[in-house]
Amino acid sequence: MILSPFERAIAKRYLLPGRSEAFIALVAGISITVVMLSVAMLVIVMSVMNGFRAELLDKIVGLNGHAIVQAYGGKLDDWENVLQEVRETPGVVEASPLIEQPLLVTFNGRAKAILLRGNTLEDLRELGQKTLSGNMDALQPGAGKVAIGVRLAEDIGARVGDTITVINPQGRSTPFGTVPRQVGYEVAAIFEIGVYDYDGAFVVMPMQDAQTLLLIGDTVGMIEVKVTDPDEVETILEPVQMQLAGRAVVQDWKTINSTLFEALQVERAAMAFALSFMVLVAAFNILSSLVMLVRAKTRDIAIMRTMGATRRSLTKIFVTTGFTVGALGTLAGLLLGALVLAFREQIVKGISWLTGADLWDPQVRFLSTIPAKVDPVEIAMIVGLALVMSFLATLYPALKAASTDPVQVLRYE
Repeated sequence: MILSPFERAIAKRYLLPGRSEAFIALVAGISITVVMLSVAMLVIVMSVMNGFRAELLDKIVGLNGHAIVQAYGGKLDDWENVLQEVRETPGVVEASPLIEQPLLVTFNGRAKAILLRGNTLEDLRELGQKTLSGNMDALQPGAGKVAIGVRLAEDIGARVGDTITVINPQGRSTPFGTVPRQVGYEVAAIFEIGVYDYDGAFVVMPMQDAQTLLLIGDTVGMIEVKVTDPDEVETILEPVQMQLAGRAVVQDWKTINSTLFEALQVERAAMAFALSFMVLVAAFNILSSLVMLVRAKTRDIAIMRTMGATRRSLTKIFVTTGFTVGALGTLAGLLLGALVLAFREQIVKGISWLTGADLWDPQVRFLSTIPAKVDPVEIAMIVGLALVMSFLATLYPALKAASTDPVQVLRYE
């Protein structure tokens, strides 16, 4: 919308009211503030929700892959052939054997249920990037060393160099019954995945040591798979599922964590819908401030009409005034949202310190830190929503101003 110099001057004058019109300026300032807060809230919430999903998916996939091929009965005897078939499937980036078994660990009189994982040396080296202390390279077949999660280390009080005892209830048979198998392992490294449940349960060792501990011979429990596109994992691994029908089942990350990710999706949609009403409230603030401005400027509008100002010019003036308020609020909201996201950790810690409450409990939130991921498409949609609602809010006051009858207003002047 192109404004003439006259229209631009009047719109600027109405955007910056004089001292005698302080109340109108106050209402306009409140409108800008409401738009700013609504846009900032939408940006912050949607970015945190996106970051939560992306971070959770990244950590889960980094540990379990995009899918697992699990044998019926828990043992995949011909896993070398299956592994080769999976690796040759188009779209598969990486595939590796994996052993995973719930067991029990004890240390200094403390006992805790764990999830034992037997990984290849390549997978152990990748996990080494998350090592907090110790050396993951020390985990070699036959060395009798393991790596444990940081929460598990805290729970049982173990440190690097300590010897923990892993108990396998399915031990060897004796004349007196089955004796649980107890094997001591030195803690060579402590790692942090960033997912509370994983960090509090996992004990990782070389695959050969896990086979020996579990007495399963040269078999594995499953094969973890990574693909090119996580969202198309079902389509990519469909040929694998057909080839292994009756022998193994293919479970992707969507199925394994369906409850969690579906809950996140529902919560994300609900939050976006609810917070969108804040933009509507902001639009009503713009409408009310413009209505007050039109009523306050009725005499000025009548004088401009008598001097030759057209209805179109008056409409453009008030639409520009209201839309500028919405645009300024939207820009301020984007800046405020970016600032809050940049210092989100410090803000949460500050609020926790003031209130004495733990606002981000890893046991509840799964992740140890607050994630955030800005989606440009969503930001564009938020900006578009705010600007469209601001524009629509200006139409009624602008048309009301344009329809002012100068004869009726100036009759008694």
